[in-house]
Amino acid sequence: MLQHSTIPLMRAWNSWSSRPAEMVFLPLGVRITPVLYSTRSRTTSAIEPRRDAVRLGRHTIDGSLIELETDLSGTTVSFSTTKTDPFAVRGRWTGKVSAEWGLRFWVTLAISSDGGEVAVHDAARNITLLKVGTRFVAVATAEAPGHVTGHDTIDALRADFEENGYFYTATRKNEAPVIALRFNLEMMRQGAYAAGVADSAELAIAKAKACLAAGAPAELAVAQTGLFEGALDAMRDVVAWNTIWDETNARPYTAVTRIWNLGKFAVWFNDQIFAALLAGVFDADLARENMATAMAGATPQGNIACIVTSNDAWVDRTQLPFGALVVWQLYQRTGERSMIQASYDALVRNRRWWQDNRDPDGFGLLSCGTSDVGEGLYKGTAFGARNETGMDNSATHDEAIYDPVTRTLSTFDLGLNCAAALDAEMLSKMAVVLGKHDDARQFAALAERHRTLISETLWDESRGIFANRQRRGGFVRSLSPTSFYPLLCGAATPAQASRLLKHLSDETTFGGDFVLPNATRDDPAFADNVYWRGRIWPNVNYMVWLGLRRYGFTAEASKLAGQSYDLFMKNWREDRIASENYNAVTGEALDQGDTDPFYIWAAMLPLMATGEIVEFDPWTGWTVRNTGRDLALGPMLSPSGTLHLQVEAAALSMTLNGRVMLRTDLQTTLSRIVMSDGRLACTIAPVAAAGYIDLPRLDIGDVLAVRLDGRGIGYVASAEGIRLTIAESAQDRRLDIYFSAADAR
Repeated sequence: MLQHSTIPLMRAWNSWSSRPAEMVFLPLGVRITPVLYSTRSRTTSAIEPRRDAVRLGRHTIDGSLIELETDLSGTTVSFSTTKTDPFAVRGRWTGKVSAEWGLRFWVTLAISSDGGEVAVHDAARNITLLKVGTRFVAVATAEAPGHVTGHDTIDALRADFEENGYFYTATRKNEAPVIALRFNLEMMRQGAYAAGVADSAELAIAKAKACLAAGAPAELAVAQTGLFEGALDAMRDVVAWNTIWDETNARPYTAVTRIWNLGKFAVWFNDQIFAALLAGVFDADLARENMATAMAGATPQGNIACIVTSNDAWVDRTQLPFGALVVWQLYQRTGERSMIQASYDALVRNRRWWQDNRDPDGFGLLSCGTSDVGEGLYKGTAFGARNETGMDNSATHDEAIYDPVTRTLSTFDLGLNCAAALDAEMLSKMAVVLGKHDDARQFAALAERHRTLISETLWDESRGIFANRQRRGGFVRSLSPTSFYPLLCGAATPAQASRLLKHLSDETTFGGDFVLPNATRDDPAFADNVYWRGRIWPNVNYMVWLGLRRYGFTAEASKLAGQSYDLFMKNWREDRIASENYNAVTGEALDQGDTDPFYIWAAMLPLMATGEIVEFDPWTGWTVRNTGRDLALGPMLSPSGTLHLQVEAAALSMTLNGRVMLRTDLQTTLSRIVMSDGRLACTIAPVAAAGYIDLPRLDIGDVLAVRLDGRGIGYVASAEGIRLTIAESAQDRRLDIYFSAADAR
């Protein structure tokens, strides 16, 4: 019987469970689970990162390539899986390091189904067959197993090994809910299997054997080489590994991490929308699934719950309202209006809830709080109120006092207010797209008022920086990188923005080799090096970077992106660690125990690096930058299809859906890019030297007009299309090209 037939077909076979080496065909609930046994320690492993040593390797979004290594009692085994088509998967294992005689170390493939159907092993054909409803799954192995046993559960298989060892034969069976195909590393140091799904037993067997015989497919191309090498690859792997199946709610989602054990599922609002942002780089369906998971936390009161897990729901509080920002970015990246439609109503209710519930004095600025609803842990406490910032133990909260009457903290939180101003601005943009013009005007006015209040109320002139402030008093002493968030929401005046930059590079506060610390280096809290007291957080770096770009501080933004990339790669290249947070002195990820080693928003550090090359900026749209340095980047999503970029000999090529659409040797930034039937347009940033733009797919006879800042310019035929010569300029210029869409190649 089909269980989850709505999952996209190319993702049906994937690493859906908490056991990353386990391959699951989700529509049928069929599982192939590697189980290891060491005689040396008389222990088993189902390869679970929460309990076992696992190094997560490459992982494509659709599961067409998955790689990992694991260690049990000193023996290291690598696993990989590939696909030949959506209904066939091929797996391999290799014993890489042996700590005991191979005969005593066993690799077992456990074949089972969620429905408990009986699997049957045919030793003569070396085939294991499962029938689920009217559909069949066949598993073939390259060599016959040394031993086949039958069990009721995976746990029973593990108990058999641990209690009886590998010589035990009383559990031999060829029919059982779990068929265990046992191999040892002496006889089969390397092995392979394949599984095929079909609507008859013989077709499933044929598919499995064909998949097994096909061998490994062509090597997966590196997604990013040259400038910021490996950034896009790392983002893909972090997203893909953390994408799992939520059995409780019958949905796929990208978890904060597949390693934490917080119940059967766990959703933080901010973490989930950042997962959507990262997924949207590669797969629009997965981005939509993650946004739907985030929006599922919407409450009848209006807010979106801070967290919802299988154990608890913090409906009395929420998290910073960055949802509209992410939705707008996804809309820009995909060009799909549905991205906005699906989330707009929930985000509008959430933004209005903030104003109605977290402005106790009616001043217009917000304070964090915890409402008198629900039964969530820490409800009605100062700690619960701080949860709304996400920066739970930040020193910026040390002077905040919880008022049980208003149920809010005594301070205006800077990060919260900047996020709220930005949220209103993005909602206004979204409302325009949906034709909700009254909403657009209301949210634009709310954003402007919020920006003004931030600039006038939360600017500490004596220190030349933005800071949290008591509602009825002065500024708090401690600072965090949210001091730069007024750049993100557009609240800083030019003079304020200029003074802010000095703090960004000051090594006594936020500057240094590893940035940005979430307590200034001269704050006593910095030495704590615990969570938000001194450590570096990827999501915060990303927001500051985005704010620097908004204000045109491109050099400072590029420096921050480069430092963030270097910090990430320091821990990723050798150890494959994508950390929740990092040490601000050493750059180490796991120097203390309060950080997760494979956290989703760690990928926001390399996201900044790829964003230095191609970005979908909330204010300037689709942007491509040619620095002149060699690189290759892609595939990634764009509004015009699958995008690849290449820079070679200082010339940039843009490929869409396998066809080169644009080449240029201009070392500059192209922004507000539009590619549609009959029109290509972009804004060309200042250029120091004249150069060309080639459009290889466009016949000169199809061109209707070429205009630069509204004035016609010349163009000539080239070998493949047309060429424009662009003169040097110290100003931005708008390029518009109109052509006959019906005839254009």
